[in-house]
Amino acid sequence: MTANTLTIDAARKALRSREMTAVELTETCIAAMEAGAGLNAFVHKTPELALDQAKAADARLAAGDAPSLCGIPLGIKDLFCVKDVPTQAASNILKGFRPEYDSTVTSRLFEAGAVMLGKLNMDEFAMGSSNENSAYGPAVNPWKIDEAKRTPGGSSGGSASAVAGDLCIAATGTDTGGSIRQPAAFTGIVGIKPTYGRVSRYGIVAYASSLDQAGPMTKSVRDAAIFLQAMAGHDAKDSTSADLPVPDFEAALTGDIRGKTIGIPREYRLDGMSSEVEQLWNRGTEMLRDAGAKIVDISLPHTKYALPAYYIIAPAEASSNLARYDGVRYGHRAELDAGDGIADMYEKTRAQGFGAEVQRRVMVGAYVLSAGFYDAYYNKARKVRALIKRDFELAFADGVDAILAPATPSPAFELGAMASSDPVEMYLNDVFTVTVNLAGLPGVTVPVGLDKSGLPMGLQLIGKPWEEGELLNHAYVLERAAGFVAKPAKWW
Repeated sequence: MTANTLTIDAARKALRSREMTAVELTETCIAAMEAGAGLNAFVHKTPELALDQAKAADARLAAGDAPSLCGIPLGIKDLFCVKDVPTQAASNILKGFRPEYDSTVTSRLFEAGAVMLGKLNMDEFAMGSSNENSAYGPAVNPWKIDEAKRTPGGSSGGSASAVAGDLCIAATGTDTGGSIRQPAAFTGIVGIKPTYGRVSRYGIVAYASSLDQAGPMTKSVRDAAIFLQAMAGHDAKDSTSADLPVPDFEAALTGDIRGKTIGIPREYRLDGMSSEVEQLWNRGTEMLRDAGAKIVDISLPHTKYALPAYYIIAPAEASSNLARYDGVRYGHRAELDAGDGIADMYEKTRAQGFGAEVQRRVMVGAYVLSAGFYDAYYNKARKVRALIKRDFELAFADGVDAILAPATPSPAFELGAMASSDPVEMYLNDVFTVTVNLAGLPGVTVPVGLDKSGLPMGLQLIGKPWEEGELLNHAYVLERAAGFVAKPAKWW
């Protein structure tokens, strides 16, 4: 077993005991990153920066000053600003953009001693569920059971592929409607979307500001707890950041959920649900019951309205956020013909710089915010969102400690399989995840088993707001009971 296959926890122990140095660990990950180029997970590689950071980490380790992520090589989603490193959000409109500052998340990771291997592939502006909307081309799922290449999910597809393929020890992701949890399920790793406001959004390229939340993508639940600890905390630069103390998430992993109540939402049993998904859900339910939890059926009656509400609210916010990309201040600017005016520059720049899915969502968003349709669409979606949030509040008030549900309606599908003139086919991949974002709740995906063809499948746990520690403990119990240790056979 090579060092790049280690978890954060195992690598941390090896570094602190001086079994290996941060430079040695980083060199192993750089070699894996180069060997794994066929996965198209890394889109901007920073090996020189990584080695400099690793040398600094070794100095801190030698001095006995070893914070939580000291010497741990990470991948960073291409949505997080890193000073002087290309940050393109997988869009041609930001080609060549190098920020002059770090996001709060990456600043905190660097303060914790982390090493950055490079920037990771994603759907353009985080709009997608398959990583096929990327200006770099799609990332590829390392789980390949036949000749067909499969999606690693989206929008954090590069992050999921890199972690599952052991190109890095862990990675950052963002989740607006499931973009951490869905790709984690597709690739057999752990991904947690924290409570909205737990992690600062400062310096993260915005998609939908009331829904976006950053989180870790890791090889184990313990790693997720360690990583989230370093990312979380109040930030005065983000007006939506919660001024709350950050508990010790790793200490919360007691493995004891006796007496806890797990809700099983009946509305998540959809017509036409795959029998394998339903069997996996039933297995997970029994695992938690065997661990001493009480299982109860619950109702989240407004669930069926979540997907249409999400696909009104998110594009509406995107149309506003993406208005800044106009060719005037930074990023791509179209070449103009003689006589072209400012409006022509805007139109040509945005037509050239934005991909088809981004253009679609910006136009949908502008439509639902227009004077004649604001109340009929956007305002109504906001009211539905409040009802969805209320459904969860009532369930938790009734004694439910966590909710267990599927993470995805199927295992990873083949790249190109969802290419259709009807984008709703792709949007349906978010059916189990968008409710969590609309309600601002924490949710975590844990790998539980393989389907009959050998692809990983995950389950999702949804927790109370600000109770990531308790949620991760439930996930830790599920992880141990499932005993998922399968890894993709190396083919790249």
